[in-house]
Amino acid sequence: MRELIEKDQRITMVPADFKFANKGTVTEVFPDGFTLQLDYDSDGILKNNYCEFYTNTKHGTLYFESYAKEINGNSLKIASPARHKFLQRRKYTRIKYMFDLDLKCGDKSYKISTLDISAGGMKFKTSENIDIEGRYEITLPLTETMSVTCYYLPIRIERGEDGNFTHSGRFEFNENRDRMTLIQYCTKRSIEIKNK
Repeated sequence: MRELIEKDQRITMVPADFKFANKGTVTEVFPDGFTLQLDYDSDGILKNNYCEFYTNTKHGTLYFESYAKEINGNSLKIASPARHKFLQRRKYTRIKYMFDLDLKCGDKSYKISTLDISAGGMKFKTSENIDIEGRYEITLPLTETMSVTCYYLPIRIERGEDGNFTHSGRFEFNENRDRMTLIQYCTKRSIEIKNK
């Protein structure tokens, strides 16, 4: 674990219940684990209950499952995981995501067909020319009971021979928890797709 986790490294911790997702900084590394100082209260994180962990390294996004052996306020001693995997070299996992959604800016609404998403942004097609300077609200359905609402900011627009536009842009979130929820959703879907 010492080769993968270092002191002062930033880690996202996601328990089974998304709403208790948290971030923290590694304060010490041991042969059998590491100490994580959380940014927020450790509510919803239970001793000996498995959580998912994500951190960016020079090898890509590191993903592993582990649990808190000790909880002292916002300081957690995390057990060394049995296994880990590198998801990809991108900062965020990108997945295919095909939905017909509405992009909103003030009282205007645009019909779009999404192609892919990550926690960083999305790509979609539309027949309408959308202003590249705009800031658009969008709700992304993730499951039957869960969705994330955020803002979309265009970066690149290309017009195809069919007259339709392909947009690529980035997301802006009101809540960091929404970004973490989207990170976990994309990661899980990526693993499911690879295991099919």
